[in-house]
Amino acid sequence: GTFPRLQRYIPEGWVKQMAYTGERLGADKAKEIGLVNEVFDTQEDMLEHVMGVAREIASKNPIAVTGCKVLINYGRDHSTADTLDYIGVWNSGMLPPSHMQEAFAAKREKRDAEFPDLLPLRTTPM
Repeated sequence: GTFPRLQRYIPEGWVKQMAYTGERLGADKAKEIGLVNEVFDTQEDMLEHVMGVAREIASKNPIAVTGCKVLINYGRDHSTADTLDYIGVWNSGMLPPSHMQEAFAAKREKRDAEFPDLLPLRTTPM
């Protein structure tokens, strides 16, 4: 099931070339065609970079980050109009006013926002 998924992420010509030839995709070419964001010289460089990105993401509103993930994935398989409708519904139902107020206050005061931790996922049925 790789090819149907891969053609969503890279140009069709590359999918065909790889499928027909068995060619492997090197790191620099993967970056050039948008399959990866960055290429690093060492594992240490990569870990330093990704941990920095992770810290940046962790500093953001957790509900907004989750919403972005949900909406990006939704938008991949739906029309722009459907996705815009879904964004409106999601934003109105999922973003608590207190989180919005904290985000705006932090921006106005030029400080990092402080959001409460999300509740843990339920592991047992209701």
